[in-house]
Amino acid sequence: MSAFIRRLLDPRTLPIVVTIALFAALFGFGSFMYTGFGSMQVLLGLLVDNAFLLIVAIGTTFVILSGGIDLSVGAVVAFTTIVCAVCAERWHWPIWAVAPLVLAIGAAYGAAMGALIHYLRLQPFIVTLAGMFLARGACFLVTTQSITISEPSFHAVASYSLPLGGGSLTAGALIALVTLAIAIYVAHFTRFGRNVYALGGNEKSALLMGLPVARTKVGVYALGGLCSALGGLVFTLYVLSGYGLQGQGMELDAIAASVIGGTLLTGGVGYIIGSVFGVGVLGTIQTLITFDGTLSSWWTRIVIGALLCVFCLLQRVIERQAARRKSNGSGLGSTAVRDPAKHGAPDERSSAAPLGLRARLTRLNRMHG
Repeated sequence: MSAFIRRLLDPRTLPIVVTIALFAALFGFGSFMYTGFGSMQVLLGLLVDNAFLLIVAIGTTFVILSGGIDLSVGAVVAFTTIVCAVCAERWHWPIWAVAPLVLAIGAAYGAAMGALIHYLRLQPFIVTLAGMFLARGACFLVTTQSITISEPSFHAVASYSLPLGGGSLTAGALIALVTLAIAIYVAHFTRFGRNVYALGGNEKSALLMGLPVARTKVGVYALGGLCSALGGLVFTLYVLSGYGLQGQGMELDAIAASVIGGTLLTGGVGYIIGSVFGVGVLGTIQTLITFDGTLSSWWTRIVIGALLCVFCLLQRVIERQAARRKSNGSGLGSTAVRDPAKHGAPDERSSAAPLGLRARLTRLNRMHG
């Protein structure tokens, strides 16, 4: 039990533990205060109503884990709705033909921003801000009006529902769950995912270790663009229309969900599953305000802003405690001599990494003289 508690209090897992506890507390409070709040229908409704945000937040989490930021996701969502609406209503394309097109556009758009960030050494904030303006402006170059989608295949997919318990899951919610499963596998069980964490931890160290930093950084932003386009497709199914003003502020919601879900803003620490609970917290707050009926919807923004500040402060406290442990000789980065009889044998994985890095540096020194 003590090992389990130490695991929960580990700086890498403590933020997500706090997020899960907060989600449970909010949902429990709503179940106690309002009749019907604790039903399966409301719980599944959180996923149905926020499926597009969950997909976008997953892509944003990958970008933040790599040490970057992406402010263009909301504009890409809006541009995706416009492309879907134009293709469906003017050219009469079915959703099966539109979906690959918008996903390819989103991935290419993200990869282009990633290439600018890496090869030209530009700040991610500036590049993605420019990408936001470019995508939002492109929406109004196509049309300044809202386009309602009446194409049968879009309506068929949008109206699909899978009964589950006392509620149901829509096609968008199912797409979000599949995306989540793939994202967890990619982040935690593939070489690309390990490279993303290494890049976010320390880019210079990742370069010295021989990791493909350029390919990983471009790939991360391409993945972010792909998730934004997929989120835009799900959002199109949710509203069955396309408009250039849709998705305003969604990039901030995605960043907030990722940070509240325990992802460190400086990169290298976080879990994809944390974004699920981050989105759940945002959705639960909005649902609580809806059930109350007397509060303005702007209270959602106020509460989210307060929570974001609290979690940023929590991250700072955890970072300082971790640094203090290392300086006192109790962390992994300590140079103090450890007694194997008291502390146990060193972990082979933790000792192998410096040896591997030292070997690579030795080979580099030999190559260069």
